[in-house]
Amino acid sequence: MALQSTAHFLLEGLNELGIDYLFSNLGTDHAPIIEEMALWDRDGRHYPKPIVCPHENVAIHMAAGYAVMTQRGQAVLVHVDVGTANALNGLHNVCRSRLPVFVLAGKAPFIIRGELPGGRDNVIHFVQENYDMASLARPYVKWEYNLASGVVTKEVLRRGHSVAHSDPKGPVFLTLPREVLMQPWEAAQVASFPAEQFGPTAASGADDDTLHELADRLLAARHPAIITAYSGRNPECPPILAELAELLGMPVFQLAPNYVNISRNSPCFAGPVSSADLAEIDLGLLVDVDTPWIPRQVKENPGTTWVHIDVDTLKKDIPMWGFPSHLRIQGDSCKVLAGLLAHLRPRLTPALAAQAQARLAQLQTRRQAAETRIAEAARIPGTHGQISPAYLCAQVNRFIAPDDIVISEVITNTGILGQQIPRTVPGTFLALGGCGLGGGGGTALGAKLARPKANVFHFSGDGCFYFSNPSAVYAVSSKYNLPIFTIVLDNSGWGAVKAATLSVYPDGAARQAGEFRARLADNPHFEKIAEAFGAYGACVEDPAEVPAAIDACMQALREGRSAVLVARVTRI
Repeated sequence: MALQSTAHFLLEGLNELGIDYLFSNLGTDHAPIIEEMALWDRDGRHYPKPIVCPHENVAIHMAAGYAVMTQRGQAVLVHVDVGTANALNGLHNVCRSRLPVFVLAGKAPFIIRGELPGGRDNVIHFVQENYDMASLARPYVKWEYNLASGVVTKEVLRRGHSVAHSDPKGPVFLTLPREVLMQPWEAAQVASFPAEQFGPTAASGADDDTLHELADRLLAARHPAIITAYSGRNPECPPILAELAELLGMPVFQLAPNYVNISRNSPCFAGPVSSADLAEIDLGLLVDVDTPWIPRQVKENPGTTWVHIDVDTLKKDIPMWGFPSHLRIQGDSCKVLAGLLAHLRPRLTPALAAQAQARLAQLQTRRQAAETRIAEAARIPGTHGQISPAYLCAQVNRFIAPDDIVISEVITNTGILGQQIPRTVPGTFLALGGCGLGGGGGTALGAKLARPKANVFHFSGDGCFYFSNPSAVYAVSSKYNLPIFTIVLDNSGWGAVKAATLSVYPDGAARQAGEFRARLADNPHFEKIAEAFGAYGACVEDPAEVPAAIDACMQALREGRSAVLVARVTRI
């Protein structure tokens, strides 16, 4: 029988996993994979489409955006330790967002004198090797492994893929030595491992006794509430959560939501929780949330009973957590809440229903007051060089359809964006759960790849735009026909740095001097970077210029070109 290389079985194994794309930044260690792809192209064989990304930060965030939109993880191919290091910013975000991404890293050849094919033949092969390459990724992955022999290629791939897709989901990391990629094998030697026998494990719901107890507690509560952040990662969950909240008249609080967890039009949507809110809650449901509130800023009521329903109640990847929980239910929140509803509906007496409706009416009044304040803020345009972020976001929102996708990376203007661009459809909003800045551009490209018919609006602060490797973002956009609309809110610096300094030293020397080491370059023309790759660019300083500039950007988007709008907003 004809012998095939390990690289051949690598592509076969990725096909068997159902991988669609290889988001790639290639190096000398990938030569066997590149050659195998060429052979498959020559023979007309299908394998995961390579998306060549000029920077690993873009590659891994494209995988993140695609995973969110499809619920299926893809593969990222990076170059030895330096490529892995470039991807770590995104790997942190993927880890904190619990997304199933399979990172495949080349490994420096270990053969020095030519004893095996694929050994060292370049100066860099001597300086790329380190003592523990996987240690770079280990804090952020669920599983890491080195492919020591090609005979187990498909088994190793299946194992990594199953770990990544098992709840709680997360990234995995595999290194591929070049000599191993070139090893020859007969097809019968490299076994396949089907998902039916070796696939991932999904989280379950809760048992009837637990749901019965929780239903009793909710029906007895006078002021129940929900706090969530990422339950909307499953698009089927928001309608269930909304039905539960509206059935019992419960506010749904969100400090920094990653998804559409409940429609912003729901009377139960309540924004961030305040000290006054926490003081009133007698039974609170923490549903898929990492940080329900900031304890230093918002004090909880020690008399509140807290029930934690989460795919990850332990938070094992967060060394210190520290939020109260009297009952923990680890599982699929969608299944748990659906089961809870089934227990509640038949037991909701007319008297209890009347109490719930009274709470719902109060929430409706609160929501209407908030909407009035939001609308008033949108009508204040700002001044020359200091455009109001609320006005800018409201103007862009006129062009955003319900099924379009909004990627948020505006940090200090996150709350304003959420208010002025109220998302109502599950799966149409994403803010990654980590704090690795600069992921928005790649994430937007990945979302566009997964949802080509939707317009993708990428909102970025100027600080985040620097981190995003924008030349790589718009190079990929152009090469693979993935038009996105980026709106840069340029406040000339890192507002979060200034805010943190003032929080710790409210009357300190930095405040007195007005110097927070957070100011960046004044009036950069970021749009010129995108123009270099065929995108349309515009920059506005006068609020009166905003509507026409957005019109022009949308026209470019309709023509299949990316657009970048830089707006000089209120300075830090």
